[in-house]
Amino acid sequence: MAGNLIARSVHDLTAAAWFGGSLMGAIGLNGAAAEAKDPSERTRLSSAGWMKWAPLQTAAFASHLVADLAIAWENKDRIAKQDGVARDTVVKTAVTVLGAGVTLYSGILGKKVEKLAGEGAEGATEPRAEASDELKAAQQQLKMLQWAIPAFAAAVIILGAKHGEMQRPKNVFAGLRAA
Repeated sequence: MAGNLIARSVHDLTAAAWFGGSLMGAIGLNGAAAEAKDPSERTRLSSAGWMKWAPLQTAAFASHLVADLAIAWENKDRIAKQDGVARDTVVKTAVTVLGAGVTLYSGILGKKVEKLAGEGAEGATEPRAEASDELKAAQQQLKMLQWAIPAFAAAVIILGAKHGEMQRPKNVFAGLRAA
C-alpha cells in the first residue's frame, strides 16, 4: 500500500475534530449555557467550556499542519504534474489558514466576553439590552463566527475528499500534464 496512511488519518481526524468541536460548541455548549438561571453565568459557563476545548483544538491544528506537510511531501510530484492538483492545494491551504485565523479570532473574542461576563447576557452570543457596547459587539461577532468556523472546517474536509478523488488512477491519468 503506497502512501501515507498515518498522515492521512491524522489529517482527516483533526479536520473532523475542528468541525465537530465547533459545531457541538455552537449548538450544544452555547445552547446549554443559555439555560443558566443567572445571566452572568451564561457567558462564564460558555467561556469555560470553550477554554477547556482550546488546548485540544490547538493540538489538532498543529497536528493537521504536520499531516498536511507530510501529505504534500508524499505527493510533490503529483502536485507538480497533475492538472488541477497544485491549484486545489493552494485553495485548500488558503481555506485552512483563513479558517484557523477565524477560529483564533473567535477565541480572542471569547476571552473578551469572558472578561465581561459579569454584565450578564441572554446567551453565549446574545447580549442583554443593557450590556456594554464592547460586550454587544463581541457577542454579535461570535454569533456569526460560530457558524463560519464549521463551514471552514467542512470546506477543508470536502477539499480533502476532492484531493483523494484526484488520486484515483483514472483521474491521475486524465490529469497528467505533457512533459
